[in-house]
Amino acid sequence: MSTVKRLRISLGTLVAVEATSTSAEAAEAAVEAAFAVLTQLSHRLHPHSADSDLARINNAPLQTRITVHSSTCDLLNLARRLNTLTDGVFDPCLPCRAGRLQDIEVSAGQLLLRAPVALDFGGFAKGYAVDCAIEALMSHGCTAGLINAGGDLRMFGARTEPIYLRGPAGELTPMELSNAALAVSDVDSQRRPAEHQGYYIRDRLPGARAEHALQRYAAVIAKETVVADALTKCVLLCPSPTAAQVLQAFGATQPLYQVQPLGRTQSVHQ
Repeated sequence: MSTVKRLRISLGTLVAVEATSTSAEAAEAAVEAAFAVLTQLSHRLHPHSADSDLARINNAPLQTRITVHSSTCDLLNLARRLNTLTDGVFDPCLPCRAGRLQDIEVSAGQLLLRAPVALDFGGFAKGYAVDCAIEALMSHGCTAGLINAGGDLRMFGARTEPIYLRGPAGELTPMELSNAALAVSDVDSQRRPAEHQGYYIRDRLPGARAEHALQRYAAVIAKETVVADALTKCVLLCPSPTAAQVLQAFGATQPLYQVQPLGRTQSVHQ
């Protein structure tokens, strides 16, 4: 068995991809396939990329059906479930336009808008892209793999990864992850892209975002990265009882944060 590791810029951040397969050539091909998936989704799900699904949705005339990719429908359906579980708090339609998630009708790969929306998947699209890249590794016959895209990490196979999780005050907690996903959102992080608008607040004035979050930091472990990524936003924005119920609905958990010295061999995740 051979393992190939590559680090490149994608999804607006540094992305590390590791693949273990029967040969170095097979692992290399799997890594390239994973990065190709990340590139495709980065364009398709970016609200400002020309001809992206989100740009077409945001510019679509009302009461007119448009066809979108199944990945866009997948994320809208997840957002709809989260919207229900959070009593409307989680809504990927930014408040700069009147339309909300309920104003988007989804049916058989087609959408219809009843009000103008500013749809933005910044709060969970990266997690979805990581999951799709993991699927690419698996489809190429990899027996184990890992993808780390900024605050979103997922691994599979017979491996356990020791990492240090950077907590809300910079404290470092040692933990091990195996066949799971971990996502972190930090409202006060200096590394968060300036264009990121993934914290959805609908009961505030237009433009109100991260500064109104109830929590400043969230880390979630789940089976899928898109779920972990989205649930960090629920933890940030929802009252604690609601956030706990949403975590339970998805079988997700929050790691504990403990102050520990940084080791030399483990990676830091935030």
